Amino acid sequence: MDRMVKVTFHNKITKEFPNKTPLSEIKHTFQKYYNYPILVANLDNHIVNLSREVERKCNIDFFDRSSVEGNAVYASSVQFMLILAIKRLFGKEVDVKIEHSIDKGIYCELINHRLDKVILKSIEDEMHKIEQEDLSFIKLSVDRLEAMKYFKQEKQMDKVNVFKYISNTYVNLYRLDDIYDYFFTELASSTGDINDFKLTYIKGNGFSLAYPNTTNPECTLDYVHHSKVFDKFLDYTNWGSKIGISNAADLNELVSLGKYNEVIRLAEANFENQLAQVSAMVNERKGKVKLVLMAGPSSSGKTTSSKKLAIYLQTYGFRTHSISIDDYFKDRVETPKLSNGDYDFESINAIDIDLFNKHLTKLLDGEKIELPTYNFVLGKKEYKGKTLQLGANDIIVIEGLHALNDELTMAVDRKNKFKIYISPLTQINIDNHSRVHTSDTRRLRRIIRDNKTRGNLASDTLNMWDNVRQGEENYIFPFQDDVDAIINTALVYEIGVLKTYAEPLLFSVAEDDPAYPEAIRLINFLRNFLPIPSDEVPKDSILREFIGGSGFEEK
Repeated sequence: MDRMVKVTFHNKITKEFPNKTPLSEIKHTFQKYYNYPILVANLDNHIVNLSREVERKCNIDFFDRSSVEGNAVYASSVQFMLILAIKRLFGKEVDVKIEHSIDKGIYCELINHRLDKVILKSIEDEMHKIEQEDLSFIKLSVDRLEAMKYFKQEKQMDKVNVFKYISNTYVNLYRLDDIYDYFFTELASSTGDINDFKLTYIKGNGFSLAYPNTTNPECTLDYVHHSKVFDKFLDYTNWGSKIGISNAADLNELVSLGKYNEVIRLAEANFENQLAQVSAMVNERKGKVKLVLMAGPSSSGKTTSSKKLAIYLQTYGFRTHSISIDDYFKDRVETPKLSNGDYDFESINAIDIDLFNKHLTKLLDGEKIELPTYNFVLGKKEYKGKTLQLGANDIIVIEGLHALNDELTMAVDRKNKFKIYISPLTQINIDNHSRVHTSDTRRLRRIIRDNKTRGNLASDTLNMWDNVRQGEENYIFPFQDDVDAIINTALVYEIGVLKTYAEPLLFSVAEDDPAYPEAIRLINFLRNFLPIPSDEVPKDSILREFIGGSGFEEK
């Protein structure tokens, strides 16, 4: 008789299963608690593939596509189905490059074959056939050198070159039908669980791969083209190609040759060029623009960017003044609350909008105002004699969560505002099929900064990240189309520098911490990049805002 193993689900329900029962079978017992197919498991606080067998007493939880963990698995799985569909239709010489996030999906480009709407429809139809075949995603641990030989035979040098710089003896590959690919995250157990997706033609050889997300898990929403953000992504991708850095292997090769200084200088010059272009745009509207408003998601580098932009504006003869939205918080007793009773400091209703607009109106009319200073200990505004009055060539620079929302500056005509959306819109890929998530770059930046400036552990930052993301979805992303300029703060070399700071902090996350699985995922991600010393990072670089040593830090 087989030995029985006790399995506790969600810390509430305990069941017994025969020893070595795979999670793919155990999931059926608990599927009734989920609205969508179970995709991946948490086994004793480790995210594992459903092929894993249970051999001892354990705690388990499962994730479907409505969760962050499950949705990441869904995304990787549907991408592999896309790759297989293309190989089936056009042969192994045709490939796809999976580039970056776009709207609620991913931007992709077909390689070595023309693309139009009819061809794209045939690819989508083939993906649905693969779904109906209910093929298994089979995880394999393969000798790294053998994997390099295989991908060299398949002429997939992007993967060969990535493995060249990974020190692991073994790497994880997945097989789908007769196609092998490299993923550093988990995949679903079968294609039958990946049953909702849409391909939308954009232009040239480019298209969107969309699928349900955590905000709207019930179905795939139609693609909405955000031209300004899309074009900025495309500009940066093209720039990366021009300097010969499109993926991790390209960067790693330069680092291994000791040429990272050149990469740092190129990246910083590219960013400075963006600031020069934006300041020139503001100068073209001299006499009209009175407010420069800057907003973007967490850890985009808003503080450094706004200070550097102010310097560029000064070269045109503008005098710049910074006003902090934080100083216009309502007194604590008037602050709105969340349903759980906590103060909702991220809501625009937490700001004294009436006073803010009253002050803006007076400033634009040439009047002098006394600026408030918010006392966060006492929870109220204080006045300490700090005044401001604008001259003819004066501009107010405002950066903050709600800066792009016209409700914040309702008293000012749109023609008098210059709006800037700022974000590290990642250009570099790991390989043709594995992209670097913009949110991962920001997450690593914030882990480092929170530790340096607040003494927070990596687990503190990781555990509150979902709340940060929700605030961005509510208060920033809806306003990214109504802007005058977009500044991309991604630096092509930065993952190598961030690795040297973030990796030790991630290893500090305890195995029983809820953030542990995410810490391990980020560690596995960072293994694809060689470390880069920070010595050559300029003192005025955006990166200094996070790693320390910025020339803009108050003495």
